Amino acid sequence: MFALATRPAVDANPSARPELKLVPANPRTLLALDLGSATGWALKRIGRPIVSGTMTFKAGRFEGGGMPFLRFRRWLAEIEAAEGLLAVYFEEVRVHAGTIAAHVYGGFLAELTAWCEERRHPYEGVPVGVIKRFATGKGNADKQAVCDAMRARGFSPADHNEADAIAILLWAIETRGVP
Repeated sequence: MFALATRPAVDANPSARPELKLVPANPRTLLALDLGSATGWALKRIGRPIVSGTMTFKAGRFEGGGMPFLRFRRWLAEIEAAEGLLAVYFEEVRVHAGTIAAHVYGGFLAELTAWCEERRHPYEGVPVGVIKRFATGKGNADKQAVCDAMRARGFSPADHNEADAIAILLWAIETRGVP
């Protein structure tokens, strides 16, 4: 069970700070994401099997640098239109191998969190080591080990991005007690 923070309308006193009120939220669908230009995703709706894949959000040759983020936001809206209220879990990366990877991740993270805030979808970042330890028993496991662990659980990830998303989703189901 999640709780969403809401702000009541401000009264006639403009200097009054509105109180935050918690409203219960029961998302029917879980969405797990491994953010990047090739975003791994896994989705679980109550009473349905897990579905997963990889979406590519790269700028075309004649497009501006913001186009991948706009396509990502549109893709999230399509999922929301089909599934309703979502609980979103994503891989929280704290160290990047290079500057470009850090910039790309930061852009997708900013889009995701802003989108969740404005649409009132609860979200949570899951550290990389936590995901790897959950999936393989080792917090510093390599990408292939996570893929192998997801295959051992009966999934067929096409790449490490999809495998990470499946691992995040399974972690959310098993540790957060959500469907």
